[in-house]
Amino acid sequence: MPARSCRHKVVPQFADVDTVMAHALTHRSATIGALVPNVKGAERAIAAGVDAIYFVISASETHNQANVRRTVDEQIEGFRAVRAAIDARPVGQRPQLMGAISTSFGCSLEGEVSEAAVCRVARAFAEARADEIGLADTVGYATPKLIGQIVAAVRREVGPQMTLRLHLHDTLGAGLANAVAGLEAGIRRFDAAVSGLGGCPFAPGARGNIVTEDLVFMLERMGLSTGIDLDRLMQTREILARHIPAKHLSGHLHEAGIPKVLRSAA
Repeated sequence: MPARSCRHKVVPQFADVDTVMAHALTHRSATIGALVPNVKGAERAIAAGVDAIYFVISASETHNQANVRRTVDEQIEGFRAVRAAIDARPVGQRPQLMGAISTSFGCSLEGEVSEAAVCRVARAFAEARADEIGLADTVGYATPKLIGQIVAAVRREVGPQMTLRLHLHDTLGAGLANAVAGLEAGIRRFDAAVSGLGGCPFAPGARGNIVTEDLVFMLERMGLSTGIDLDRLMQTREILARHIPAKHLSGHLHEAGIPKVLRSAA
């Protein structure tokens, strides 16, 4: 729930964030989270009653400046302030706090991002008592090999108790392969978007997130239970299609249809 007063001027999609969040919070059977770029946005999200807050820091200094107009060190201090604000709330009113590391696998502005840079931010998140750490392939440059390397390095840095998540994009078509690599590295939480929506206006060349429908299909075919009704999930695309041009919607499962082999297994 970014601060509308300044962010909507840079990212017009944030102009109606208050309306979107108010509606989302009526669906209490779901976990409602807010992606925030700064302390002010986090404070508004906490006041709104969200279940989770995702605070972003880029491993790439250049991207962090472009994305939130702060240095990495300044953003780390902001995360600590958000932790303090959450801890000041009554126990039953404290949202989960996830530290998300953008450009964990490369940056379109800076090029390669070192393992040390990613681990530095991960360590800062862990020391500030993040409930979870997300590794984001913001521009979609990751490969399965790199996924394994970075996940293993971060795991060594923060220890076995910290929950890790992967946020994947499909810029170069390796999104689902990277998800499999994440599974092999022990990841069990993934970010995806219906019909592959998403992207980052401050990361030139970045395309949308991996497609939720395709990810769910793949995981179910691998024998993993997602708990998601694939038929109902597919219907959400029909809602999007009424408001978003088709050129912005992607997904192989939508084009092929749900195969009979999955229905037979079900």
